[in-house]
Amino acid sequence: MTERSAFPTRPRHRLRARSFSIELGPRTLVMGILNCTPDSFSDGGVHTATGAAVDRLHAMIEEGADWIDIGGESTRPGAPEVPWTEEWRRIEPVLREAARDCAIPVSVDTTKPEVAARALDLGVSIVNDVSGLQFAPELADLAASSGAALILMHMRGTPRTMQTDPRYDDVTREVVSVLEESCALARAHGVPPDQLVVDPGIGFGKTGAHNYTLLRELPALARLGCPILIGASRKSFLARTDAGKPTGSPGLPVDERIEASLAAHVAAALAGAHIVRVHDVRATVRALRIADEIADLR
Repeated sequence: MTERSAFPTRPRHRLRARSFSIELGPRTLVMGILNCTPDSFSDGGVHTATGAAVDRLHAMIEEGADWIDIGGESTRPGAPEVPWTEEWRRIEPVLREAARDCAIPVSVDTTKPEVAARALDLGVSIVNDVSGLQFAPELADLAASSGAALILMHMRGTPRTMQTDPRYDDVTREVVSVLEESCALARAHGVPPDQLVVDPGIGFGKTGAHNYTLLRELPALARLGCPILIGASRKSFLARTDAGKPTGSPGLPVDERIEASLAAHVAAALAGAHIVRVHDVRATVRALRIADEIADLR
């Protein structure tokens, strides 16, 4: 008798994002990261010039990105808060270029309604809120009125405080519970379920052990009834090859964590993630083609 796949069945969703209707499930989608910041942990300062950012935008599309996530404020641990005017100054010219030339969805990575509203005016289709509406519930009003999709991520604390001794009794249960509240708040503000995506917030107020547990127990997020996004790309818990246990050494530098990132995202896809958010688009697209073929989710 032929054994069936050992991987969990990934629920199918149709995500509505303004003019886009995005099928989620048959294959894992790749969100390319474009940070227009001077201080992001991996690519800070690389894409602060508009020309460099636009070049990277087009390069990621050529590499096979399914959508592009553009941000103007670093959310690395300890990052200082940026006024919305400065955040908008950094991303406005890139968003204008994307609105003209980009045939795939573009999301704005922000927690500020002022930035999100202006980005939506330029044609952005998705709002990516790393606070899960903790900082500004008004983001849900913007998503509801515009028809934009809304990504709700779990974060305990703020980027300034989130890595100060994070503790959980049961990290997966607690993350799911908070995301459930975020989804309920979004719906109360008029956002339909088919415009919501959830993200457990790998590296946002979690230790390395918490991150590995969330990836291992990812199928638990399916109970939320939303597509699942995972962003583990190049994060510090991947710097060591001993599952994040302290070794006394700093581990791999950021630009040498590509293989570890691929492993984490392939594992996430096989565990039920619909979307992965990455720096290394070409390598991730190639790896996920094989993972999706193994899982045979078509």
